[in-house]
Amino acid sequence: MSDHIRNTNLMLVSPRCDATTRSGSAQGSGAPRANQNARKHGLFSRDAIAERKVIQALLGDTRRLLGEMK
Repeated sequence: MSDHIRNTNLMLVSPRCDATTRSGSAQGSGAPRANQNARKHGLFSRDAIAERKVIQALLGDTRRLLGEMK
């Protein structure tokens, strides 16, 4: 680690954005929770993860069976 002391005073006293929504509050601004519009693909959805686990188990059983047949 460095012994450098960080001077954060200027950062702490700088003005902050006081933007609000049209109704006058900051609550509810931004994208809604579970925003489906931001979803790019379903690769990490619960269903896709569960399906991959089933496929991996099936492949493991198949490899084991083929190994026993040799």
